[in-house]
Amino acid sequence: MSFSVAAATVDRASPVPLYYQLAQQLERAIESGELPRGAQLGNEIVLADQLGLSRPTVRRAIGYLVERGLLVRRRGVGTQVVQPRVRRRLELTSLYDDLTSDGQQPTTRVLALDRAPAPDLVAQALGLPEGEPVLTLERLRLARNEPLAVLRNYLPVDLVALTREALESTGLYQLMRAAGVRLHLATQTVGARSASATEARLLGDRRNAPLLTMQRTAYDDSGRAVEFASHYYRASLYTFEFVLSNTR
Repeated sequence: MSFSVAAATVDRASPVPLYYQLAQQLERAIESGELPRGAQLGNEIVLADQLGLSRPTVRRAIGYLVERGLLVRRRGVGTQVVQPRVRRRLELTSLYDDLTSDGQQPTTRVLALDRAPAPDLVAQALGLPEGEPVLTLERLRLARNEPLAVLRNYLPVDLVALTREALESTGLYQLMRAAGVRLHLATQTVGARSASATEARLLGDRRNAPLLTMQRTAYDDSGRAVEFASHYYRASLYTFEFVLSNTR
């Protein structure tokens, strides 16, 4: 399946701005893979003529997608598609579930899976005595074979039996649900920092590249803390999406 930029259409009677209609069509084509990584969009003047749009409209649509990290302008090369970012709404779901539902083809490499004394922060989050053994796991999550995130999770040892094979073939939350764990709510903190040399190497990025970070404590329907997570993501490929509403 391929997408012809020249075949994009806009509704001039719609209240939605023309540049945004074009940008949305291009964004869907990029995220679906119809416009693959490295594809060139061509000259803005030619595109404007083919689409029957003004050059400023086309330039604004392209600029919007450049700001969102989906396109890049390269001198002497033109405008190219780059790796689309994964956008994740802040809900009580797993990264594996979100990537699967978005058609991102997730894969996992298990970096560690063992029992170890809970660090103070983990013990406090899970409501356990300091030094109590917990199940600790660390995974590298990839989307379309591109390193995306490193996931560190800590669980009570009696919660669920895990194997490397199971964690490489499915998501942690799926395994928890299969074991009868019913997640109910979570507290979550999102932040940002620079990548260390080790983190950059795992993610195939440069040292000091920007990372998005997330810490989460999840609770089951009885109110028991069942997971503490500490994850970091490549900011060039990943965003958190907030849904805000005015209840007043």
